[in-house]
Amino acid sequence: MNILETILTSGPGRLATKQLGLSDPPKLRRGDILPAGRVVLAATGASTLGASTLELAGITPIDPLYDEPSTRTTGEDGKVKVTSYDTRPGVIVVDATDIVALDDLEKIRSVLRPAMRDLEKSGRVILLGPAPDDTDGHEARAVAEALDGLMRTVGKELRAGSTANLIRVRAGATEEDLLSTMNFLISGRSAFVSGQTWEVGPARRSSDADGPQPFTDRIVVVTGAARGIGEAIARTFARDGATVVAVDLPAAGEALAKVAVEIGGSALQLDITEAGAASSISNHIRSVHGDDARLWAIVHNAGITRDKQLANLDEKRWKQVIDINLKAEMTINEDLLHGDLPGGFAGGGRIIGIASTSGIAGQKGQTNYAASKAGVIGYTHSLAATLAESDQGDFTANAVAPGFIETEMTAAIPYVSREIFRRTNSLGQGGRPVDVAETIAYLARPSSGGVNGQVVRVCGQNLIGK
Repeated sequence: MNILETILTSGPGRLATKQLGLSDPPKLRRGDILPAGRVVLAATGASTLGASTLELAGITPIDPLYDEPSTRTTGEDGKVKVTSYDTRPGVIVVDATDIVALDDLEKIRSVLRPAMRDLEKSGRVILLGPAPDDTDGHEARAVAEALDGLMRTVGKELRAGSTANLIRVRAGATEEDLLSTMNFLISGRSAFVSGQTWEVGPARRSSDADGPQPFTDRIVVVTGAARGIGEAIARTFARDGATVVAVDLPAAGEALAKVAVEIGGSALQLDITEAGAASSISNHIRSVHGDDARLWAIVHNAGITRDKQLANLDEKRWKQVIDINLKAEMTINEDLLHGDLPGGFAGGGRIIGIASTSGIAGQKGQTNYAASKAGVIGYTHSLAATLAESDQGDFTANAVAPGFIETEMTAAIPYVSREIFRRTNSLGQGGRPVDVAETIAYLARPSSGGVNGQVVRVCGQNLIGK
């Protein structure tokens, strides 16, 4: 800790920063903890998808309050008072999956106005809307897109650690397809996910099982697992019942072995860029877990930065980043997806890549890194489409895009710059490695088969990018 950081984190320093508008960020509700308040359910039309999904989750919602002229009162001071809840709700779910008309947006406004004032700390606003490509007509398309802008603004206006997200429900998707996403968003597992839009469609293999250990008897490979975000991913999967194969470089062997032992998994020292990396993974799975063992999920977390402004960036630094962050993932996936590879995938599985907000918005001094992470996004979309069209089984490919996450690497950033990075999102703080891990585990669940080709940002609604 340097002198400036010591001063600013002292008693007088903290008082001064509060006076400058830099108050302590809210404590976020994390883990499987559910909100204390009730779940409110509103619908813009006749859709019952939201209601049936909550019923499947074991949640009995309450009716919403509406802001209308007849529900407002005028106080003694002459100010108009909006109707309010007797007790603070924890979650507001708005089912707008059948919305087609501009006038229907007013109902969402009337539901959210009182909710914005009354929502509990670390509350949730969850909008369900149609996928724009499934709409018919100009007005319906405009309304579907309007939900995105509405949700992102709500996320920026919410306070006290509350979040807002929009789930676009594809035609044919059911409550079973939506369940894992609804559970994720309501729970504390989605603490650092806000201002995001992604799609849920019909799963190839329906599953309404979304319990606390969904990966029991399933093998999950995590690369870059010796420390930081990778370690958190490995620990989260193990907590949720997975048998974890933790992969990292030989140089990180001691730390890797420690993680593997503590989570009851196995360690594989491997340079993922070497020829035959996929065979090394599959052979390890066979040797440790038997010839019939197959892989359920792989998380391509391993990655590096070699930052230089482009004017000073040589081909060596460029190639290192592209090879590790993107090429290795593509090569390993291609080999593991061969159904006849013992120890590889068979009949279904989950592939998770790690993108970055730098790949979405760019970052000075990181042309190589930004290119590699944007490439992960493009590759994820392409692979997901291929898997959806194949007859290989229940496969999905998705990615997460972390923003500023508190790690050893970010701790080395100078204090003032670090504080700026922390606070440039709607939640006013950096995320934790577990926030990334929880989102990845959600995408990898057997019950998340309806989520394919999506990139979910874990950034607290960073102000850069979309």
